[in-house]
Amino acid sequence: MRVKTERIASNLHREISDIVANEIRDEDIKFVTVTYVKLADDLSYAKIYFTTLIDEKKNKIWSDLNGARGFIKNELCKRKLKIRKIPELEFIYDDSIEYGSKIEKIIKQLNE
Repeated sequence: MRVKTERIASNLHREISDIVANEIRDEDIKFVTVTYVKLADDLSYAKIYFTTLIDEKKNKIWSDLNGARGFIKNELCKRKLKIRKIPELEFIYDDSIEYGSKIEKIIKQLNE
């Protein structure tokens, strides 16, 4: 990513995290952490990676977040972002933390 793209992705990350934590009323979504925003070079599309503390409801939370894309995009429009057009949003569950824990557990078992 270019420097401009990285800066905008960082701003989107901060603003989307704030919207998810403070603006959305769904209690399950309150336990979501936005981990990374990957923005296309033409700024038209953003993948928002997230994790949640409620593992048994992650599919419901994923569908709820993707259902709230319009609301989140509208809230982003209200904020003073230095971007002409808000990108299309797609939420993706980030399983890298689970994967890291699994690898760490395997290494611990090997050392025993």
